Amino acid sequence: VGFDLMTLANNHALDFGESSLHEGMSLLAAESIATIGAGRNSTAARAPHVATISGVTVGFLNYVNVPVEWQGFDTEVWTATEDRSGLAWGTVEGISADVATLAPTVDHIIVILHSGYEYQETPSPIQYALSHAAVDAGATLVVGHHAHVLQGVETTESGTIVYGLGNFESI
Repeated sequence: VGFDLMTLANNHALDFGESSLHEGMSLLAAESIATIGAGRNSTAARAPHVATISGVTVGFLNYVNVPVEWQGFDTEVWTATEDRSGLAWGTVEGISADVATLAPTVDHIIVILHSGYEYQETPSPIQYALSHAAVDAGATLVVGHHAHVLQGVETTESGTIVYGLGNFESI
């Protein structure tokens, strides 16, 4: 299909455990599809993917920060640590630091953020804070998803924020 990059930081990435996550990452790597947002430790989970596209160097970062689900599951327990596989959990401080570190080495940064409340058309306060942290630190674009509905687009002096892409379903 032409995919070069797969984002993995989401509330279903570890539904079938760490071994399934590792197998999926290995299968994608075997097809030359890079992954971001998950890894065998926190450094790997937070690592950017950098690509040169038509002479422009673009850095990609991926994070998840979703509320506790209605069944009581808290995705934050899947956060990667120094010695445990998992996901890149999005915090204002972490995203700001990662974007600021990457910024001098690329022309543009795209942050893909899995966040917000499902079926809510208005971005949540954490979506707003994380997205603004990214553009304030140097991201050109933040692309959000998780809510299953379209959410707003905001253009700031620093960058553009697409809060929620919806489901891309046809009607």
